[in-house]
Amino acid sequence: MAWNRSRAKYGNRKVVVDGITFDSKKEAQRYTELKLLEKAGKITGLQLQREFELIPAQREHTNEIYEKGPNKGRFKPGKLLECKCSYIADFVYWDGFEMVVEDTKGMRTKEYIIKRKLMLYKYGIRIKEV
Repeated sequence: MAWNRSRAKYGNRKVVVDGITFDSKKEAQRYTELKLLEKAGKITGLQLQREFELIPAQREHTNEIYEKGPNKGRFKPGKLLECKCSYIADFVYWDGFEMVVEDTKGMRTKEYIIKRKLMLYKYGIRIKEV
């Protein structure tokens, strides 16, 4: 049986608020709450979808050197072996002098749990799950 409509893996539906598309109703609702808190002056510097690099890209070692251009004298990057691994936070904001990293979670995947642990290990940041 063929379906015309695609379904999200975890049953969530995309929602648009202020011209921004969110992955779920829960995430859109949290955005609305945070915007109100920012307007009231309780939080500052609200950012959406901020990326944190957890593991840099792994490249093959090379002895080739650039001979001209802005990188003259530097080593050329080798062949890409592994892409970087990064965590993209739903929301990042400042609560006083503390940076808060928030993620609206409906389902904790194994991948998310590993990235949460790497965030704590590399940056000392505990992700606030809403």
